[in-house]
Amino acid sequence: MRAYYYDGEPGDPRLPHDSGRTVSTEMLEALNVQSMFVPVETYEEEVAAIAKQQGYKNHDIISISKEGLGDQYESRIKAFFHEHMHEDDEARYIITGSGYFDIREAHTNAWVRLAVTTGDLLIVPAGIYHRFTLDTHDRVKSMRLFKDAPKWEALNRGVETDRHPVRTGYLKNIGL
Repeated sequence: MRAYYYDGEPGDPRLPHDSGRTVSTEMLEALNVQSMFVPVETYEEEVAAIAKQQGYKNHDIISISKEGLGDQYESRIKAFFHEHMHEDDEARYIITGSGYFDIREAHTNAWVRLAVTTGDLLIVPAGIYHRFTLDTHDRVKSMRLFKDAPKWEALNRGVETDRHPVRTGYLKNIGL
């Protein structure tokens, strides 16, 4: 995984938008974002062990592509790219393909772009504002990990989500 500040320039979000300013592992850790590389050849065993260690009990596999989503592709991609948070961690292992998770750096409100590719395991904490988009290859297959029953409910950024207990708990955990 590669982390850098999003350049903020208008245009296709599937492009790299690389500002040239790298984000350190220490900065990601300060935001409670976890990442690691797990070889795809051994991912089932290794991701299962990590899931058990971190308390994830369920998983599913999703594929995002124009072919797979058909007429829903554009609306789903737009929904993923809308700034939001979740009440649960967003844990993803990239089986094939690539894309971008953008996370809000709470201290500065800047976007940090996380370029994920095959073999990357990313855990975005509950309460952090983020968004997702594919890159120009337009496809990704990933394993989603869940602490309880599989669910994916986005809470779009706004006054209510700013005051949501999961959001305020996240900010407290990172020292804000």
